Order: sequence, then structure tokens, then C-alpha cells
Amino acid sequence: MSQTYSISELAKALDVTPRAIRFYEEQGMLSPERRGQERVYSSRDLVALKLILRGKRIGFSLAECKELIDMYDPTGGNAKQLNRFLEKITERRGQLEQQMLDIQQMQLELDTAEERCRAAMERIP
Repeated sequence: MSQTYSISELAKALDVTPRAIRFYEEQGMLSPERRGQERVYSSRDLVALKLILRGKRIGFSLAECKELIDMYDPTGGNAKQLNRFLEKITERRGQLEQQMLDIQQMQLELDTAEERCRAAMERIP
């Protein structure tokens, strides 16, 4: 029998709130079994939540995380999922590189504005 988790066990294990777990469940990203009022999460839910949290840390949207989770196939080796994940990583790197260029450009513009302001202040009697 595979490992199962209560919502509080899952929340504690991954340092998230039960509310966050319920939110991901509402989004269709987690699918616990129900035993009366109790939610029972599987190892698959644990892995999915880990993927969600990792995806958030590296800047993926919830839709992108859901896409990757939905591609999970424990019997198929997950080659499609992993290839898509690599594509998403490449896309994210490109976005970050563009953001770094944008930040560098903004810093140059700030430097120019600052220099002009300081020069103008020196001319004020």
C-alpha cells in the first residue's frame, strides 16, 4: 500500500498552508481521496505539490505547472513531460535574460538622470 497523507501532514512536510493545498485542489492540480470529510492525499499528490512549488520558485505560472502535472504518466517513463519541462526551462531562461537586459538598460537611464540632476543642482546658486 502506498503512503498517504492528511492535509496537515502534507502542509507540514512541504511548509505550506492547508489553505494553499485546498487552493491547488480547487484548481484541479491535486486530487485527494475523500474519507467522509477527510482529504487523503497520495504520493502522487505529494509529487504534484512539490512540482507546483518548484514551478512557482522558478517563475512558472499555475497553468504551466498544471500542464506539466497533467502530463505525468507513471507507466510511460515521462519522456513527454520531461521534454516539455526542458522547453519551459529554456523559455523561462530567455525571459530572465530579457529582464536582466531591461534592468541594465533601466540602470543606465537612472544613472543618466541622476548625473543630469546632480549637474543641474551644481548650477543652482
